[in-house]
Amino acid sequence: MNIPSSLLASESITFEGAIELTQSLLSEIEAHRLSQAQIEQAVASLVKTPNGARGFFVTYLTDEGQVADSPSPGVIEALRSTPEIVAELLVKNLAMSAAMVVYHSRHQSEERAAGSARVQGRSRNLIQILQMPACQTVASQMLASLQSASGEYEEFFQRWGYDDEQKLAIGSAVGEAIG
Repeated sequence: MNIPSSLLASESITFEGAIELTQSLLSEIEAHRLSQAQIEQAVASLVKTPNGARGFFVTYLTDEGQVADSPSPGVIEALRSTPEIVAELLVKNLAMSAAMVVYHSRHQSEERAAGSARVQGRSRNLIQILQMPACQTVASQMLASLQSASGEYEEFFQRWGYDDEQKLAIGSAVGEAIG
């Protein structure tokens, strides 16, 4: 069964285009109009490029629906198709959402804190289901940067201006995700 070409990402997809495509894909998944093979093909086409993967994750992880709460076999297999891109984005999404739970809680924005907690839980769940060595590597590098205030991910922490409490939340979330 062929997948509609409208659900396949091109190599030149933009971040915005990937968001739109993922929204369409999620609608099709929720309506049970796609087989697991079609889901795998569509998601794999998205996550093979950085823009596609970024757009996929920002949409998939924040979606109000329940599809991302129990990732399907098609989604899981597609994510395994590009471990380098997927691992870094998943671990960064886990870190950023953990930091944002702290930020939103501080500012009494419980709805936003709950949304960030949902992204954190979905990211952790995917990391644990995927069991990819690349996720372990990225997570270990991130934890090392947190401990030494240098290394592979220190620039990432600096860019987002995370404070000590947020870094503690990131360390806890990342450590828990990789066991």
